[in-house]
Amino acid sequence: MTDMTIAPITIHQPRRLAVGAGMTGNVGSWAPDVSRTLVVATPITAGFVDRLRLAGTVEVFDAIPGEPDIATLDAALAAARSVKPDLIVGLGGGSVLDVAKLVAVLWDSDQLLADVAGPNRVAGRNTRLAQVATTAGTGSEAGIRALITDPGKGSKIAVESPFMIADLAVLDPELTYSVPPAVTAATGIDAMAHCVEAFTNRRAHPMIDGFARMGFNLVGKYLARAVKDGTDTEAREGLMLASYYGGICLGPVNTAAGHAIAYPLGTLLHLPHGLANAIVFPHVLAFNQSAARTKTAEVATALALGEGLAQEELRVAAHAFCTGLGIEMSLSAHGAKEADLKRYAADAHSIRRLMDNNPVDMSTEDVLGIYRAAF
Repeated sequence: MTDMTIAPITIHQPRRLAVGAGMTGNVGSWAPDVSRTLVVATPITAGFVDRLRLAGTVEVFDAIPGEPDIATLDAALAAARSVKPDLIVGLGGGSVLDVAKLVAVLWDSDQLLADVAGPNRVAGRNTRLAQVATTAGTGSEAGIRALITDPGKGSKIAVESPFMIADLAVLDPELTYSVPPAVTAATGIDAMAHCVEAFTNRRAHPMIDGFARMGFNLVGKYLARAVKDGTDTEAREGLMLASYYGGICLGPVNTAAGHAIAYPLGTLLHLPHGLANAIVFPHVLAFNQSAARTKTAEVATALALGEGLAQEELRVAAHAFCTGLGIEMSLSAHGAKEADLKRYAADAHSIRRLMDNNPVDMSTEDVLGIYRAAF
């Protein structure tokens, strides 16, 4: 594999980005003229609504589970149609931000979810959209993608459109103080996985490599600190930036085998997305090393895993990095059954939009081997 291709590239970023402690309060001053706002949240993140300092009437839709499905989206759309909002605010982690994007483009449209699935099928958007992240993981506030689980198929529907980019994105580390250590750790690995998978990708691009490097270096510097002390503002802000940079990586380059292998653990085993990615990360990093040696060495240095590591040494070191953060890395400890691994492998291998980006071609047996190693 060559280090990179110089392909044409288009990068979408929010029209305005506010970064820093207390910046959540800027949402109200940015939109002083709104009369009706719908805030999409969870029961926990709904506690931050007052910090937005919104004008006019504010309605909250907070029935968002960890892996939102089509029924969740339908309920959120019904809420929006009753509110008829001028502004939609996503206030939460990646799942919340994804639902907010979809509600913003669909609530007053003739289009249905089935009409917009895939890239560039959204007709437009009439409602302003602010995205306020409360975790540092998915980077959804930076991007043009949204994922919704289809429970009938046990897979995720991906929608991608520039119309889903936020008008305002807010990275306020104070909103992440209360994120528990285990969730901080797993979502931090997810942010890093976005960066690493884009960095070592077949479609890697020098401009995205810059964002990826900033992202995984920030995780190496700050993740352990934030897990140890949730109110470490500098560490929390560093992770929010890492997450944001990872979100930018997702647009033009996207992830690869790591995320494909993580997805069935979300849709079928119902593991949180960040945790699924953390469990898979060491195994995929080591598997891909042969095709991306220089870049993998750069990642290993950023995470202080060691230098000149052979494949198995790299896997062990990356695994120790994750367990050192308090992450339970065994699939069996999370309820996976040996008999289910073949189904997971078949599902993961079929996610070609990601698998085809991987620097090494993976067979279904290769994927099964990773699940077994993680079991």
